[in-house]
Amino acid sequence: MPESSVAKSARAMADHDGGMAEQQQVPPGLTSHMTPEPDHGESSWTGRGRLEGLKALITGGDSGIGRAVAIAYAREGADVAISYLAEEEEDAQVTAEWIRRAGRHVVVAPGDLRDEQTCRDVVARAVEGLGGLNVVVNNAGYHWARGEAGLSGLTADQVDRTMRTNLYATLWVSQAALKHLGRGDSIIITSSVQAYDPSVSMIDYAATKAALNNLTGSLAQDLGADGIRVNAVAPGPIWTPLGPATKTPEAVANMGRDTPLGRIGQPAELAGAYVFLASPAEASYVSGTVLGVTGGSPTF
Repeated sequence: MPESSVAKSARAMADHDGGMAEQQQVPPGLTSHMTPEPDHGESSWTGRGRLEGLKALITGGDSGIGRAVAIAYAREGADVAISYLAEEEEDAQVTAEWIRRAGRHVVVAPGDLRDEQTCRDVVARAVEGLGGLNVVVNNAGYHWARGEAGLSGLTADQVDRTMRTNLYATLWVSQAALKHLGRGDSIIITSSVQAYDPSVSMIDYAATKAALNNLTGSLAQDLGADGIRVNAVAPGPIWTPLGPATKTPEAVANMGRDTPLGRIGQPAELAGAYVFLASPAEASYVSGTVLGVTGGSPTF
């Protein structure tokens, strides 16, 4: 069977032993400063109308997994709102242009989701700009893996930022979106392989991802009677700005080498999971599940 264009790109962008070049950025990081730039499916994703007419909000939609999902959703027929930090405006405008090129309407909603009211404002802007809401992708995330690892290295500011970005924002965005969602609509949460195989260097991050797995199951039970599906995607190591912005150069160079497939993943390789879970036809009886896209690392 011929290798897919996404897989070819992933193979070409990795070096001979599966890693990337050492590099580092200041958080939150930008795509244009990465070497090489990630593959978000710009030249490979072909839509088949699976999300035709839907309206989606993607947090952390400026870059990385969020950009790949935004491109795929737009090409599948959805109008898309993206939220992001103000410092990520450059990336956000690139993503917005890809959505427009797909012939879909885009809403940009910058704001720091660590703040509860900002979460609610972002949802309100998405609903107003799109004229409704059918899919919420809670994808914004943060971790810090520089400095002293383990329990002794944790700081209050670091833990607070991780918890508010990953867990609190997911709760408040989902809660604010709830009154706009109806039967057949869905909430999708970005978890992580860290929920199953936590690293000492990211204790707080792994804890939030395990909590998000639990939240996925709880919300699926809570909202099932209303016909709203809730699922999660658990990525493995993926080539996004978060890596160079929050890891040491040496750790960046080694990302993905310890997976069974021996390499880091590309954001485009995640898009299909999010399209499937958002599709009212293909995933109509799928709720409360966590779909792993990890390069072979188990998620059970």
